Amino acid sequence: MAKEQQKRTDINELGEFGLIDHLTKNTTLTNLSSKKGIGDDAAVIDNKDYLTVVSTDALVEGIHFDLMYTPLKHLGYKAVVVNISDIYAMNATPKQITVSIALSNRFSVESLEELYSGINLACEKYNVDLIGGDTTSSPKGLYISITAIGQGKKEKLCYRDGAKEGDIICVTGSLGGAYLGLQLLEREKQVFLANPDMKPELDEHKFLVERQLKPEARRDMIRAFEKNNLVPTSMIDISDGLASELFHICKQSKVGAYIEESGVPIHPDAQMIAIDFGMDPVTCALSGGEDYELLFTIDPSDIDKVKYLPDIYIMGDIVAAADGVKLHAIGGKIHTITAQGWNHFNK
Repeated sequence: MAKEQQKRTDINELGEFGLIDHLTKNTTLTNLSSKKGIGDDAAVIDNKDYLTVVSTDALVEGIHFDLMYTPLKHLGYKAVVVNISDIYAMNATPKQITVSIALSNRFSVESLEELYSGINLACEKYNVDLIGGDTTSSPKGLYISITAIGQGKKEKLCYRDGAKEGDIICVTGSLGGAYLGLQLLEREKQVFLANPDMKPELDEHKFLVERQLKPEARRDMIRAFEKNNLVPTSMIDISDGLASELFHICKQSKVGAYIEESGVPIHPDAQMIAIDFGMDPVTCALSGGEDYELLFTIDPSDIDKVKYLPDIYIMGDIVAAADGVKLHAIGGKIHTITAQGWNHFNK
């Protein structure tokens, strides 16, 4: 085992194209729309009668992830999930991804194998084909950019600008868990830096840590919408925080929103840890990011279609733009919501 751990192959031994061949040698295409994948100047996709949807996200070491507590396999998995979540938020189905990586010479071939094992695991779980990308050097750290390509029927695609007065606001899953998982990891990092002999205390917080390190996209909800013939009037995934995403919908749709504090779903573990950290659980749910749940609105006539679906919570209503974006607290007070989600440029 010790010998295996010491094994380190320098990337220069393989070269750029040798490295790509090595990392993608087991890649196979499973979607009929994937006509040509890795190995040519460009991939070829045939979507026939469907509209193509495309989304790109970049993850930068030191900004979006910390390798002190983020395993490379988890990072590869998460990098795929955060991109295909955007496709699901359009009420579409992801089919292909491309992966571009820039890395410094501190990374070995074995470390990239770990990263790609996570990428391949996510592709397998969500039935997505890896069809191309690029690998280059970086003067510092690791940079991952993934482009997700999906397809959806024209009449069923969801945008941010479709919400209208009277629509009902819904959200899937629970919120704040990923943010509080990050707080736990950062706390344990500081403990380790102060005393490397200390063992991390994370076993009892598996749910929160997994929400941060290995999130899942809500493919199940898109399938539930299809099965129940439900098309949301607007939809967005929660990557930067509920409040921030709600503002995106309101701005694009030119409306306001009124949500009930009692309708904001918070996992019991998240509530407990928020209190331990001296934080308000609702604030964590509103402003914490990376939950990758779906925030959507529906026409009131569709209320019976969501009422009995599991893991969907009704939070409030869309109102006139002049009414602003408000939270009706459990105590009866009404607060104006401000978007304080993740800002990629404040780091």
